[in-house]
Amino acid sequence: QVQLVESGGGLVQPGGSLRLSCAASGFTFTWNDMSWYRQAPGKERELVASVSRSVTGGRTNYADSVKGRFTISRDNAKNTVYLQMNSLKPEDTAVYYCHAENTNYWGQGTQVTVSS
Repeated sequence: QVQLVESGGGLVQPGGSLRLSCAASGFTFTWNDMSWYRQAPGKERELVASVSRSVTGGRTNYADSVKGRFTISRDNAKNTVYLQMNSLKPEDTAVYYCHAENTNYWGQGTQVTVSS
């Protein structure tokens, strides 16, 4: 059974940091590019960051709005993808989802709220 189990969301103050984790099982994790998306109330789901298969170099890409603040990484030995979020802003408030590219596999979503 395919599972993407997320953790790490919560409430943080502006300027704070948070690390999201997504543990994958039930498919060949190493064969997929992995991504993080987010969706704020009333907004479309948007791509935040992606990391390619390690065999292609594990290259990363970021939305302009998070570039320089967020870092995506993967640990193939643990079948886990991470999103390190620094210098958080209220505009980052959203539900964050992990996704295996070229599949219909999605995490359940984890809430990130940035507020003072």
